[in-house]
Amino acid sequence: MAKGKREIQEVNAGSMADIAFLLLVFFLVTTTMNQNQGVKATLPPYVDPDDIPEIDYKQRNILEILVNKNDQLLVGGDELKITDLRETAVNFLKADGKGGPDLPESSDKAVISLKSDRGTSYQAYLQVQNELAAAYREVRDEYARSLYNENYTTIYDRYYDPNTTSSEDKKRIKKIKGKFPKKLSESEPEDFGGN
Repeated sequence: MAKGKREIQEVNAGSMADIAFLLLVFFLVTTTMNQNQGVKATLPPYVDPDDIPEIDYKQRNILEILVNKNDQLLVGGDELKITDLRETAVNFLKADGKGGPDLPESSDKAVISLKSDRGTSYQAYLQVQNELAAAYREVRDEYARSLYNENYTTIYDRYYDPNTTSSEDKKRIKKIKGKFPKKLSESEPEDFGGN
């Protein structure tokens, strides 16, 4: 008996494209993308540099916060932990002329100046921003409770809810922001921490 050549069986590749497409769709649907974190801030309107008036602030009305490349804080010339920043900012904002020559003349003149090093980590910068925002929210809430027996955030949320907008809430918000305006000055990062 003579042996003949064996035929090689072909693999049916007709459905390979369909399988590859289904796998691609599956991985696209089930994969999550990393979201970039951002800082929610309301930017002031553009002002021509020639039209900016010269403002003379007294040093006692400014709380200087420096964040170096090692994510360490220097607040008012003293080293401070980030966990103590909110309390320090609240005390500064609430001073209202009481407590000595290093505290602001009044709460509406208090300015917080934030400066960071170029090497500061994004996480540390966000923590500082969050603590300062929480300090403003805390003093506004406390003031609103003393006047209206409810938090500023409650009044604010109710005012911006399209179903419950009232002119009374607008007046309340204006009064609270007048007492504690958010004066947060940020300068461009630079290399003050060394190389």
